[in-house]
Amino acid sequence: MPVYSMTGYANSVAHPPKAEDGSTPTQASVSVELRSVNGRFLDFSLRMPDELRALEPQLRELVSGAFKRGKIEMRINTQRDGDGGWPQPQPEQLNRLANLEAKVRSWLPQAAPLSVHEALNLCRSAGASLPGLDNATLEAARDCVKGLAEARAREGARLVDVLLERIARLRELATEAEPLLPAVVARQQQRFLERWQEALNSTGAASSVPQEALQERALNEAAAFAIRIDVAEELARLRAHLDELTRLLKKGGEIGKRLDFLIQELHREANTLGSKSAALELTNISVEMKVAIEQMREQVQNLE
Repeated sequence: MPVYSMTGYANSVAHPPKAEDGSTPTQASVSVELRSVNGRFLDFSLRMPDELRALEPQLRELVSGAFKRGKIEMRINTQRDGDGGWPQPQPEQLNRLANLEAKVRSWLPQAAPLSVHEALNLCRSAGASLPGLDNATLEAARDCVKGLAEARAREGARLVDVLLERIARLRELATEAEPLLPAVVARQQQRFLERWQEALNSTGAASSVPQEALQERALNEAAAFAIRIDVAEELARLRAHLDELTRLLKKGGEIGKRLDFLIQELHREANTLGSKSAALELTNISVEMKVAIEQMREQVQNLE
């Protein structure tokens, strides 16, 4: 199953069917445009001519059935007669407008007369819709929804590649961190021995303390220090989260929210690794992990 991004664009154009005799009495077309960006939930907005307003429930059902998350905007435009979409007003429409205008101005002499643009728009809204225009609109909308789904799938595939690269980098950093811990503990153990020796020498008690006791004390301190800085559990949990991320990305589907939660867990483990760090090398690894995780977070927020 593919992984879908919430970012995409698609458009489609359809024409009403020809008449039974094969002619097309009115040249017309309907264009549908879909734009999608990321969002926590499905937020669908629709811009369309009033003559197609009856199709709104079907269009909303079409989009909600195909997408679960994202801010999606659909724009529908109609074109007729190849002259910018102007209607051909009928005589009865113009007579009715003239009568209505005369009646209004008899009561309101200061009212402005109708302009040509206003008259054409009123004729358009009052006139019957072109036969077959509704079906053409639904056909274009279906093609556009399909195109947007394909665009979001292509973008999702690219995001998956980016995320898998970041996952591989985090695994490398975790592998680099593991062998550093014994070396840090060994250095600290030697430091404890030196400090104990300095303290005993300064007090003149070095000769009265057996070397074995001095070493045992230093080893105990080093063991306590090793427990405090041990990040084996953090690294194990980090690898488990990376395994789950990889599994979800390969499985596909609606995984955006689950990935976002796992990213938060990864960030927590990286923070703990940094807070327990007792060496510059571990601190640097923790910083690199946080950078990679933040890059993943930005990409995951675009996934459905």
